[in-house]
Amino acid sequence: MIGRRTLLGSAGALPLLAGPALAQGAAAHTLRYIPQADVTSLDPLSTTSYAVRNHAHLCWDTLYGLDASFLPQPQLAEGHVVEEGGLRWIFTLRDGPTFHDGEKIRAVDAVASLRRWMARDTHGQTLQARLEEIRVLDDRRFALRLRRPFGAMLDALGKTSSYPCFIMPERFAVTPPTTPLTEVVGSGPYRFVAEERLSGAQLVYRRYDRYSPTPVGTPGGTAGPKLAHFERLEWRIIMDPSTAAAALQAGEVDWWERVAPDLRDLLARRREVVVERLETTGTLSMLRPNHLHPPFDDPAVRRALLPALDQAEFMSAIMGTDRARWRDGVGCFTPGSTLASDAGLEALRGPRDLGRARAAIAAAGKAGARVVALNPADQVNNSALTLVAIDLMKKIGLDAVDATSDWGTMLQRRGSKAPPAQGGWNAVIVAFGGEDLTNPGGHPLLRGNGDDAWFGWPTSPRLEELRDAWFEAPDVEAQRRIGREIQTRFFEDLPYWPLGQYFLDSAYRRSLRLGRPGGTLPLNVQRQT
Repeated sequence: MIGRRTLLGSAGALPLLAGPALAQGAAAHTLRYIPQADVTSLDPLSTTSYAVRNHAHLCWDTLYGLDASFLPQPQLAEGHVVEEGGLRWIFTLRDGPTFHDGEKIRAVDAVASLRRWMARDTHGQTLQARLEEIRVLDDRRFALRLRRPFGAMLDALGKTSSYPCFIMPERFAVTPPTTPLTEVVGSGPYRFVAEERLSGAQLVYRRYDRYSPTPVGTPGGTAGPKLAHFERLEWRIIMDPSTAAAALQAGEVDWWERVAPDLRDLLARRREVVVERLETTGTLSMLRPNHLHPPFDDPAVRRALLPALDQAEFMSAIMGTDRARWRDGVGCFTPGSTLASDAGLEALRGPRDLGRARAAIAAAGKAGARVVALNPADQVNNSALTLVAIDLMKKIGLDAVDATSDWGTMLQRRGSKAPPAQGGWNAVIVAFGGEDLTNPGGHPLLRGNGDDAWFGWPTSPRLEELRDAWFEAPDVEAQRRIGREIQTRFFEDLPYWPLGQYFLDSAYRRSLRLGRPGGTLPLNVQRQT
């Protein structure tokens, strides 16, 4: 860490990217952005990677978006009507939006996109189970008839991540969700320039001149008008933090989405750079076990880790000792959200006891069991948390090994259900934005539906029952009661181990003016004169 700071303190103004910086005239029309990771797939239904999600929000639009207060607002939809006590929903599309090939966005495209999305997303799967019929009424209208009410309809259609419901041309949307798309014909404010993609180095987008932004709402989150003020948007894939920081200081890039924690203070001292916390719900970090294979297919082994698990140790390993940057005492819901509670948290409180954890591992007959932990070395925080987890598991008697790779390779291996010795895995660090984990409807890691669950594939009939009960809850107080039950059961079944919540900052050149509160999506950004 000292070496990195020394390098930047003395050479931060030196250009570290290949080639000269853009001339001022060209730079005025180009936004140069360092995303948190490379875009490993063009298809937003193929992965929950936030880099892929953000790429998709540039290229495609959704029926609804969530504003900075997480309230759904119309995007491609002009509006909706609810009939028959919530059993029939009629949606009307705005007249005017087109795909990037010039074709009008029609109800048949929306219906095909909904069908593909429902098979993949947690909200969508619940909607699909309650769906009796989905039918095109005309070019701009379609109707959903339900067997049971689904009050979370607009939240589901407007969700920002973990498989948002993007609207694609019918010819693409009929592709099975298990088959990743390799071509982008979008409906959003930017066109993807496939011929300029350099894997691991660059993605390029050009403004779609015929894009029709929603006329309603204030920009925030993924709601309100999505405005592309730059003709060209370049995503520079720079995974080395010191190189990224130097490029920002030198003016070779305009915006670094997520600053490495140990470089935050250095950048904050630069007059030409603004360091700001844009993601106010933070990031929740989790250690996800694979429930299909030993040793973590046994809930007793999963529970055995709890006496030794210290969230503060994990958080301070990546964020330092300043508690303004992280939080422990975190359960399965985002702290400060409606369902957050202290239910079951006694498992994480009090002095940590390695001996007790070792004894529990031995009692379960798993002392010395091999654990393959996936480690994406090019993701600073995930990698550091992985090393802490490996060290913890070794201390309590497990034979934990580090399966190091890059981010893209890790994502591919994470999807394997094979035994660890045959290319599978036992444990992986996962990070989700707090906005994704506020309720059981959209929380991907709380599903207990076996082979259809998120990577790790836990089976928990009781968690599934409680999730269904939450959807039926008549009011917020009933939802809170069910939320406590869910968290209590969570600490019994342990679909994952919660590691805490941390807050990352974004850094951008002072010449930029951001115009979209509630996240780091590079839209509604202008260059100040």
